Parts: sequence; C-alpha cells; structure tokens
Amino acid sequence: MSTVNPHYLKLSASYLFSEIAHRVDQYLAQNPGSRLIRLGIGDVTRPLPAASIEAMHRAVDELASADTFHGYGPEQGYGFLREAIVRHDFAPLGVNLSPDEVFVSDGAKSDTANIGELLDTPATIAVTDPVYPVYVDTNVMAGRAGEPCPDGRWSRITYLSSTAENGFVPDLPRRRPDLIYLCYPNNPTGTTLTRAELKRWVDYALENDSLIVFDAAYEAYITHPDIPHTIYEIPGAERVAVEIRSFSKTAGFTGVRCGYTVVPHGVTLSAPGGGRVSLNPLWNRRQTTKFNGASYIAQRGAEAVYTPEGRQQVRQAVGYYMENARLMLAALRSAGLEVYGGTDAPYLWLKAPGGQTSWQFFDHLLRCAGIVTTPGSGFGPSGEGYLRLTAFGKRDDCAEAMRRLQAGL
Repeated sequence: MSTVNPHYLKLSASYLFSEIAHRVDQYLAQNPGSRLIRLGIGDVTRPLPAASIEAMHRAVDELASADTFHGYGPEQGYGFLREAIVRHDFAPLGVNLSPDEVFVSDGAKSDTANIGELLDTPATIAVTDPVYPVYVDTNVMAGRAGEPCPDGRWSRITYLSSTAENGFVPDLPRRRPDLIYLCYPNNPTGTTLTRAELKRWVDYALENDSLIVFDAAYEAYITHPDIPHTIYEIPGAERVAVEIRSFSKTAGFTGVRCGYTVVPHGVTLSAPGGGRVSLNPLWNRRQTTKFNGASYIAQRGAEAVYTPEGRQQVRQAVGYYMENARLMLAALRSAGLEVYGGTDAPYLWLKAPGGQTSWQFFDHLLRCAGIVTTPGSGFGPSGEGYLRLTAFGKRDDCAEAMRRLQAGL
C-alpha cells in the first residue's frame, strides 16, 4: 500500500493566502463593483526592460531556424549568462568568483526550497522571525521541523525574533544550528543589516560550522552605503555561505522565471565518515539530476540586463518602485502610523494601531479603504500586530491607496 509523506499532512493548506482570498471574496460579494487596491502581493507591475525584450525576440528567432536552434541547454546555465553575472554582479564589489560557482535557475524560490536537500534529514535550522514561509514549509516537508506548537512555531526550528524592540537585528542563536536562513534586505519587514551586523553572522557561522543560506533577492534596492550588496563582501563568507538571487524583482522576471545561486567551492560540510565535502559538486549533481535548466529565451533576456541599456532600464524600474515606497512611507508616517522598511527594500512593515491584531487591521483597511494587504502574523509569531505592504503597484494606485488609508483611519 502506498503511504503519503506524513510531513505534508502537518502543513496548513496555504492558510494565509487562502484566508486573504476568502475575506476579499466576501467583501466583493457585499460590495459589488468596488475597486480594490492590492498592496499585499509581492509581484511587479512594470514591464520587462526593453533590452531584455529585444534579446528574447532574437532568441525566439534563433529557435525558428535549424541552423541556430537550441534544445537542451546546460543544467547549470549557459556560459554567457554565468560569465555576465560574475563580471557585473560581483567583480565590481571586489568579489572573485568563477562561473562554475554560479548556477542559473528558474527563480530564487525554487533554489531556497531545494538547497536543504544537501543536508542530512536531522539537520537543525534557524530562521529569523518574521520569515519568508518557504524556508519553514520546505523543512516541514523534509521532516526537519518537528511538530507544530500552539504559538505558531515548530518544535525543532530555532526562531530568532526580529522586532522593533531589537531594531530588527536578531540575536545570534544560543543553540548552534546546522543551517541558518538569512534574507536581507528582508522580506517581509523591509529592514536590513549593516556590514558590521552581517559580519557577526559570518563570524558565528565560521566559529560554529554552520551553513548560511543568504537570500539576496532584493539586493538591487539597497541605497545606503554601509549595507553589503552580497554576503561575499564579508571575509570568510565564501567558506560558509550560499547566496541566492533573482531577476524577478529587479528586471520584472516574475513571469519569465530566471534566477541564480552561488555555491563557492570553499563551502563544505562534514561527511558521515569523517572529513569534509564541498557543496558545489553536490549542488551540481542535484541540478543535473532534477532540473533541465532555465529556458534559453529567459537566459538571453537575463543576459541583456547587464548591457548598458539593460542596466539603465533596471535602475529606472527599481527607482519607480522605490519612489512608490517613499511616497507610501511619507503618507503613513504623516498619518501617525509606525512603519519600517521602505528605504532599502520595496516592502513596508506597518504596525497596527491601537493594539489591533494583524487580521483586525487587515479587515479594517479592507472594509474602510478597499485596500488588500498581507497580515504579518502569516510570516511567523513575531509578525503579529503588523501588516506587510508592497511598493510594487502602479503609482496612481499607491497614491490612491494612501489617500483612502488616511481617510479610513
């Protein structure tokens, strides 16, 4: 008899977003014709860079001719893109990588979900709280999380609170974890770590033989000079950290699907029989077995991001979203609300006024302002009492949402 993986049965059925959809449907049924403004989902609205569109058209034309047709490509990514990534994303920062340390994927979500396969099942993990749910849920699926607790945590996961009280700088784990997930600039809080603060994590990993998975999907939104653009700016990180990036929130590739993961040759883990094993060939083995690579068309589009025209167009798109964030941040603060983020990330972390819970404030903004947000409690226990807002909307919608919000408070 076939038996289901029991760990999947421990997961709630996408509770957060199904509940949001349910409440939105109820509101629309009671208020037909209402125009909702959605500031909750982290999807982009600006079109792809023109340079990428042109490159993708050329790639499609190549596939139309037998002389230039491309079938299966290298699972690790085409050399032209891996070399462009090394040359443009890391070399200007003084970080020396080789192209075979870069693995092109179909997006950061896939790699953050899959990287845990390289660790033994009993491996212990630590996450900042609030947290991107993929880090937790994939470890639940793998059988590492233990059992769900009444407070929303899992029994075998170490939660590192990141709150206003500690300046959104979580304390280092007291109990050594095998794997640490860090996302900076952070989703959902929009906050980040300075160079000195990130160095503490790298030093901790070096001292405790822990692996860091560093999610840098929002690196392009950094504005302050003391915030590292890559964890490899910190000495020693090339021995303890895997970095994951995406073209989704920078070049608008949410529907195209392309990202990459850096696995330096120097990152090693203990082998069961003693000694050390490099993760790079293991990740290569995993990818060549389970992944056929991002499409040729998507990779040509991603390569074009690094042309002078593409880089300028990406800066314009990022600037558009950050101007949205600036306008939203100013409006929320002028309304007397407590809000964080929005300066080095496209997310704003809004404190519910008057001691309301996340869902109470969500319902208030939905009913009184027609604004859809994301309750912070869906990102972990420390998210209770907050809402996440994104700056990825259209400018007019963001401005209208702020007018509605101020009128509805």
